[in-house]
Amino acid sequence: MFVLPLSRSAHRAVSPQFSRAFDRLFDESFDHSLRGAATSAQTRTPALDVSETDTAYNVVFDVPGVTREQLKVSVEGRRVSIETVDLPKAAPIDGAAAEAPKDTARALYRERSTARYARTVSLPAEVDQTASQAKFENGVLTLTLAKKVATGATQLNIN
Repeated sequence: MFVLPLSRSAHRAVSPQFSRAFDRLFDESFDHSLRGAATSAQTRTPALDVSETDTAYNVVFDVPGVTREQLKVSVEGRRVSIETVDLPKAAPIDGAAAEAPKDTARALYRERSTARYARTVSLPAEVDQTASQAKFENGVLTLTLAKKVATGATQLNIN
C-alpha cells in the first residue's frame, strides 16, 4: 500500500512539489524492494532550496537526524557537495577498558535507521570559499556561498 503526501487545490495542474514527492516515493520504494530491508541505511538525497542575491547563493538542505560533527561540506569551483560521515568510535584507554560493560543495551528490534545523506549541486558561478559561511540548526544546513569576483578583468585605455 502506498501513501502519498497530497494537498488539494482549486486547480488540477500537477505542482512541481507533488511531482518531486511522487518521484522520490517511487525511487525509494523501488530501491527498497530490489535491495531489501537489510540496506535500509542507504544514502538519502536531502531536499534543498537554492536562492540567489547579487553577491551570494543561499543553499538550504534538510538533514534531520544528523549532528553538526557528522556533516562534511566541500566546495570546488562552482560545485558544492554535502555528505554525512561516520564518527570514529572512541578507542579504549590502556587495555583495561577493552571489555564493554555488561549492562550495555543491545538492540533487539530496530525500524529506524541512521540517516546518511549526500548531494552535489552545481551553481551558475564559482564560489569564494573564504567568504562563504555554513550554519546548522535543528536539522537544517544553511550555506551562504559568496560569488567569486572575477580578478582577471582590467580596463584598457583607448589611444
